[in-house]
Amino acid sequence: MDRGTERDTPPSRGAGSGAAPEPADTGRIPLAVVVVDRAGLVSHWSSGARRLFGVSKDEAIGRHAIDLLPVSGALPDIDDGPQHEEYAPYDGLGPGLGTSLDGGLGYPSAGRARLTVPEPSGTEMPPADACGRNRVDVLWWAYPLVGPGSERLLVLAADAEALHRPDTEDGTLVERIAPGFALHTDFPGAEDLARRLPEILPSMSVGDSARIVSQVLELGYPVLEFSQNDRVPVTPDWGVARRVERRVRRERAARAAASGRPLPKEPDDEGEDLEYAAVRERLEFLNEVSGKIGTSLDLARTIGEVSRAVVPRFTDVAGTYLREQVVAGEGFPDGVPDTRTMWHRVALEHTDEPGRWDDVVPVGEAMPFPAHTPFFQCMTSGEPVLVPRISEQLGHAIASQFDKRDIRPLITGRSMLVVPLKARHVVLGFMILLRHPERAEFNDMDRVTGAELAARAGLVLDNARMYTHQENVAETLQDSMLPHIPPRMAGCDIATRYLPGTLLGRIGGDWFDSVKLPGARTALVVGDVMGHGLNSAAMMGQLRTAVQTMAALDLPPAQLLRNLDDLAQRLGETYLATCLYAVYDPIAGELHLANAGHIPPVLVRAGDGRSELLDLPTGAPIGVGGVPFEAVRVRVAPGDRLVMCTDGLVEMRGEDIGVGLATLCESAAHPAASMNDACDTIIRALNTRGGRKDDVALLLARLNGIEPDDVAEWTFPLDPAQAGRARAVVREQLHDWGLARLAGPAELMVSEVVTNAVRHSHGRPVTMRLVRGDTLLCEVDDDDHELPTLLSAGPDDEAGRGLRVVSTLAREWGTSRTAVGKSVWFELTLPRR
Repeated sequence: MDRGTERDTPPSRGAGSGAAPEPADTGRIPLAVVVVDRAGLVSHWSSGARRLFGVSKDEAIGRHAIDLLPVSGALPDIDDGPQHEEYAPYDGLGPGLGTSLDGGLGYPSAGRARLTVPEPSGTEMPPADACGRNRVDVLWWAYPLVGPGSERLLVLAADAEALHRPDTEDGTLVERIAPGFALHTDFPGAEDLARRLPEILPSMSVGDSARIVSQVLELGYPVLEFSQNDRVPVTPDWGVARRVERRVRRERAARAAASGRPLPKEPDDEGEDLEYAAVRERLEFLNEVSGKIGTSLDLARTIGEVSRAVVPRFTDVAGTYLREQVVAGEGFPDGVPDTRTMWHRVALEHTDEPGRWDDVVPVGEAMPFPAHTPFFQCMTSGEPVLVPRISEQLGHAIASQFDKRDIRPLITGRSMLVVPLKARHVVLGFMILLRHPERAEFNDMDRVTGAELAARAGLVLDNARMYTHQENVAETLQDSMLPHIPPRMAGCDIATRYLPGTLLGRIGGDWFDSVKLPGARTALVVGDVMGHGLNSAAMMGQLRTAVQTMAALDLPPAQLLRNLDDLAQRLGETYLATCLYAVYDPIAGELHLANAGHIPPVLVRAGDGRSELLDLPTGAPIGVGGVPFEAVRVRVAPGDRLVMCTDGLVEMRGEDIGVGLATLCESAAHPAASMNDACDTIIRALNTRGGRKDDVALLLARLNGIEPDDVAEWTFPLDPAQAGRARAVVREQLHDWGLARLAGPAELMVSEVVTNAVRHSHGRPVTMRLVRGDTLLCEVDDDDHELPTLLSAGPDDEAGRGLRVVSTLAREWGTSRTAVGKSVWFELTLPRR
């Protein structure tokens, strides 16, 4: 970038010849910098301007800018070639700059044109054109300046031909970004321009330079760069009628008056106003669309916003198609689409009569697109495809993709524009835009507008896609970690609910669980890892697994929380968690509970329907470290209900938690026909108040208990002959319970387990208990702490077959340690009644 420092270097034509162009990867070329004051006079003229325009700083300062920067005419399309004779009618820097110099534009403009410049003395110039003039191909940008200072306009210009000359030793041509008109957007070079403007405006005060910099950044950076392979219109003039520059008209009028000839008829200002009104309208349209899309990160909502934003103002029909991976919420799609790529029609907006499109091209349909279609061209090139009018032949080719549906009446004769929805250089989808036959065809201006629209929409869709994908991953992770609790456990019925939060990254660390324990007991757990997102969900999974493991060891509640806290310290995580752990013994009619910083549970008494918060020692959250935990025992009766939940259910922003707890107690006491109905009643009462941001875990257990008549216990002395007695009492008890069909396998398993217990006991008698519940449970306890294991016994082995028999015949079986030794248990399925 030219810094504007005045050096004693000989001037030469073109910015590119005064200094070697920088490598292509910098994206910069030397600039000429001109500042025009409110009187239209040049107040700053950089050395780059001297080299580009062939006028020294002393000659330029104080002169009218319009005299130094002739502004008649404009430039043909970029790829029309470098033949100078083609540019003969197009002298000047273009109408946009002329209007800016006259103060007629209040927004940034940009353009490209051929410029005829004088030949500075003492320099070598390239051959002049056929008319003896020196031609320079110029890119220019103009920024209107407002404020208390005297400066009115900042003009930047560069030699465009430098982009066509080799920039590297091997002669590689410079590649540039395709053009566009960017307002309020970042652009490569904008920050560098802002940083170095004070250097390229050395004659200005620091305050004036800072003011100009701030305005340039606020207005945006007009973009006009190009690739040698792209054919693109010049911005901001997209092919609308060119105006006749005012100064030229004034000169012609003066010459006519001097010669006595009639004043030539000139166009009025209507065409001129029309051109710039069209440009302004397109920019306003893009800004409006940008404000209407991306209001949320919901993919489906974003798709609808994009479609509705363009109908009917820009098009009459808008169909949006996305790749299969995007719709499925999977990862970023790989590779270039091909004829096998499935595209889902996810939205269709139109101004036709209702139902005309719905049956022929329904939303939700998925289809590939053949290689001969404009859609395939758009999706593979990543560039807009403009079809001014869909011919009968093209209409037939498109309609051939639709089996048993003739869409030709819907599309033939219409103007079509297909624009890609891209993100990170990958096509996520495309939009098919159609205009009614009686409406003006899409033109180059519309193509550029559609491309900019699609670029913004693609970015918004990609943000929604990435969020949806991350959310799906987190939900999958959490769903895999949340247990599928059976509705019935020994002596109790259980119902659960999980509600994700309403915050972004709403997946959190709330969980619930139930664990089957020896003695027909059940462990009930609710926990909450503080925070949201994948990390919290992963931490929750670790803690839940640890609780399950320690519960299976039948650790007392307080000891289990103590061990869990130690584990959290060893994991080295910075997360804290609350946890409520309860063990329900349906035979004893008792709850054994311990709390680690969690909200207390609610107990609803079956007798009078009264509900209460259980008064438990609160304890510190898991992860604090070095704090004791206490456990309490609470007597319960058959039919009592225990409600355990996380704080997301009862906490509301701006509301005391006591209000939520009171509502929880009241709703939990409500009569309900089933456990699921009871859960729904609680959720409705607390989830409809509004303001909930956290996720919710709710566990409801009806404590049915086990009747004394369904439990039988015996004690056997340490005598091997007691195995026979054990078989006899089991056979008799099962006959009394009407379960005589289970006597055979039950006797065989009891004989094996009691024999092992008598053999390995150290002095205490062996106890046996039968429990009739949802299954037939048999437990045998002794004072040996070593747990038996399942062995593979050979034909000649005398031991090792007992547990093999149990494993074969039992529905479930297991071993666990007790306070005085161990317990071996097995279950049999009850026969259907």
